[in-house]
Amino acid sequence: MTVAKTSVLVLDCAEHMELAEFYAALLNAETRVGDDPDFVEIVGRSGVCLAIRRDHGYAPPSWPRPEDSQQAHLRILVDRGAMDEAEREAVGLGARPVEAKDNSGPRDVRVYADPAGHSFSLAVHPARVPSAGPAS
Repeated sequence: MTVAKTSVLVLDCAEHMELAEFYAALLNAETRVGDDPDFVEIVGRSGVCLAIRRDHGYAPPSWPRPEDSQQAHLRILVDRGAMDEAEREAVGLGARPVEAKDNSGPRDVRVYADPAGHSFSLAVHPARVPSAGPAS
């Protein structure tokens, strides 16, 4: 039998409550602080979707410098018709666009930095292909 597991992406930063409030507002979720005051969970309708941890020696990521890799980022899925509104909301909350290419016209993925410098993207929900099910 497999042990039941769940996972959560944890972002480190210097000002964990400020970053938690940014993501809670962006994801229409709530913050929850447990026994560890340096660890905050972002809880949405479907459960914990992100956590923020205070790192007292935090140094922001340096991506998108060409010599650095992105390592990891959060992808937030939105409906195709809601992309512009989602972008206005993210920027209004403090996100910074990090793409250097032409930002005009429709795009399926837009990349930003959160207030602590972590990269995240707004992306159109991928087309869902119906499952063929098991072969009979």
